[in-house]
Amino acid sequence: MNAQQTDSKNISFWIPLFTVVLGCFAALLTSSSVNVALPKMMAIFGVGTDQIEWVLTAYMITSGVVIPITGFLGDYLSFRWLYIFALAIFTAGSLLCSISGNLDMLLVSRVVQAIGGGVIMPVSMTIIYKIVPREKIGTALGVWGVSIVVGPAIGPTLGGYIIDALNWRLLFSMNIPIGVLGLILALLLLPKEKRRTDRKLDIWGFILSTSGCFSLLLALSEGQKDGWGSQFIVTLMAAGIAALFLFMLIEVSVDEPMLELRAFKSPVFSGSVLTAGLMTMGLYGGVFLIPLFTQDLIGLTPMQTGLVLLPSALASAVTMPLSGFLFDRIGAVIPATFGLALTTWGTWELHNLNLNTSLHHIQMLMVVRSFGIGLAMMPINAMGMNAVARRLAGGASAIINLFRQIAGSFGIAILTSALQQRMDFHFDRLREAVSVYSLPIHSMIGDLAVLLGGGYVGYQKSLGLLNGLVQQQSFVLAIDDTFVIATIFILISVPVILFIGIFQQWQNNRTLTK
Repeated sequence: MNAQQTDSKNISFWIPLFTVVLGCFAALLTSSSVNVALPKMMAIFGVGTDQIEWVLTAYMITSGVVIPITGFLGDYLSFRWLYIFALAIFTAGSLLCSISGNLDMLLVSRVVQAIGGGVIMPVSMTIIYKIVPREKIGTALGVWGVSIVVGPAIGPTLGGYIIDALNWRLLFSMNIPIGVLGLILALLLLPKEKRRTDRKLDIWGFILSTSGCFSLLLALSEGQKDGWGSQFIVTLMAAGIAALFLFMLIEVSVDEPMLELRAFKSPVFSGSVLTAGLMTMGLYGGVFLIPLFTQDLIGLTPMQTGLVLLPSALASAVTMPLSGFLFDRIGAVIPATFGLALTTWGTWELHNLNLNTSLHHIQMLMVVRSFGIGLAMMPINAMGMNAVARRLAGGASAIINLFRQIAGSFGIAILTSALQQRMDFHFDRLREAVSVYSLPIHSMIGDLAVLLGGGYVGYQKSLGLLNGLVQQQSFVLAIDDTFVIATIFILISVPVILFIGIFQQWQNNRTLTK
């Protein structure tokens, strides 16, 4: 009888798990598929690049701003109802996006969509920790993690196909049936839980976290465009850092903080958050740089680029459940260390890209990198969540997701800035090397001028062609240099995870000797 009850309990959490995976998949699929639609939207709405970028920026900032309050709302409303409300808001936002007739309406609709989408991720992780037995948590998070990698991976391919063959509005309307199905399943299958209606909102914590996250994320998203030294960006950065510093001071001094920052007293939780943040910053190297290389330099379409990246997504999707299985049996340190080492090697090898590199070679390196990501990501998150009490799961999940959001924005900002600086550096260096005053270069320009029609026009065309080749090579070298920076982020995370393993071993030995 007891065995039957245990089997029933183990089976019962799988169906609610797939229910929350469905919502996560929809939110992440939309985030990645919209990117490829921006040029089409520019033409439809008759706006410039600086305006259309807000379709992405508005979603990113809003989804980050709502994360800190999810722990409080989950306790007050119950995480079941918060997930249902979030999925409903996300679905309604998707509907509004699909019927938007101008850019202003689309931006408002994206904010609505992001309120739901930003809440879905941390709440779904918390629900998993509440419904899954601790001995199965790694396997469950591995399955949940499949949505994290598959959604963003197939998004560009699907988005490219929809833009090429169908209508851009389908990018948003395709979420409606998924959202409705998810709502029905959530209402029927997610287990009920007690609400903590006695919990009070930390007003100052809410104000400071909201303003701090908004300022910091806006600065990180707009810094490259406005200039990191501009008064606007510097003011935003200073205001964001000051607000978050005050937020931390308040949170550790109140009885019911909005974010349970006391979780950082655990070295394991702190190390897990730090490792996940560094890993996220490094991972954005592949997400950000490979599309630039394949589209801007090789000339692939977004859909073709998505197909190039698809095998790596499938590799992560296969590996994540395996990493969860390993976590439940041998812990986090071994699979995470091996995974980070693989990711580091794969990212490092990408710094050798050139215009003659085959797409198959790029795919192979991205697959190796994704195997590493799949092995490391879920054990690192699960290790951190296991280090805190189950009643603090909501706050811990919000912290992990908030740090990942900020780390991702910070990583993109650093990599974008580094790419531009290294491109300027290589352009200046190569331009000196191919000076028209050099006899071989002068001779080559003369030969090109003859081939391009001769005379003054041919000479100008040859100079333009040479300048284009220099810019192209500078771009390639800059991408290679930026991959080195992405490698460093991931490499730094390796000793952190090893330190956590040493600390856990010391803790276990200390417990045994008592």
